[in-house]
Amino acid sequence: MSSENLLKLGIPKGSLQDATINLFEKSGWKIRMHARNYFPEINDREIKCSMCRAQEMSVYVESGVLDAGLTGKDWILENNSDVVVVSDLVYSKVSSRPARWVLAVNGASPYKRPEDLAGKKIATELVNFTKGYFESINVPVDVAFSWGATEAKVVEGLCDAIVEVTETGTTIRANGLRIIAELMQTNTRLIANKKAWDDPWKRRKIEHLDLLLQGALRAEKLVGLKMNMPKAKMAEAKSILPSLTSPTVAELADSDWLSVEIVVDEAVVRDLIPQLKGLGAEGIIEYPLNKVI
Repeated sequence: MSSENLLKLGIPKGSLQDATINLFEKSGWKIRMHARNYFPEINDREIKCSMCRAQEMSVYVESGVLDAGLTGKDWILENNSDVVVVSDLVYSKVSSRPARWVLAVNGASPYKRPEDLAGKKIATELVNFTKGYFESINVPVDVAFSWGATEAKVVEGLCDAIVEVTETGTTIRANGLRIIAELMQTNTRLIANKKAWDDPWKRRKIEHLDLLLQGALRAEKLVGLKMNMPKAKMAEAKSILPSLTSPTVAELADSDWLSVEIVVDEAVVRDLIPQLKGLGAEGIIEYPLNKVI
């Protein structure tokens, strides 16, 4: 196979790794990791996978080391990377909500606004973005890079505030810190190298990836329901059946009954099934979905 027909794809190493591999599996691509190996196997001869930190992904994609990859909006901005943002893929290790970069201080400190931190020291892994934020509000601060355990630096008095990423805020609160501002919301993005994006074959391959990844994400909140419904109750049933379009209805051998199938939000199922049962539905089956395109 020529290099022109091989897509070099970056998979984020670290906290997003398992969630990304699970998403790819639902989309139809099985990624098999090897111990101490940065090049996992994938069941697609047209893709070569490489593992790298999300923090560095956009740098590798911009330079052409990778044709495409998955990383956060935050690291694209931090690295000021000139890449094609193909799509947003809202998923994470915890929830389907975008993560937040927040400004947090010791819970006992007097600071209530970002402006209160003039002349103070801020610790963060997102150095360039943080500097840009405080410059934009004309507040002079000393921004220092943090290698990890950023929350502890405030508690130990090594800095006056931190800029840290969180999804729920639980860890920040558990460390006795208080959030005083949200600086940015971020989510995972599928990005591409500009030269690769201009290549017809690679662009088509990336678009196919995106289509199925988005389909798998969409399916996470949906389930299928299948049942037999008395024909006399079908009109009433339609009035309570939420669906992507409309229910699929088929005749059964017994002319008094219909086979009904729908795709619905999983959150409504616990209320919907008793209602359907009350209308006389029988043989109600709920099943998970891998992709909804």
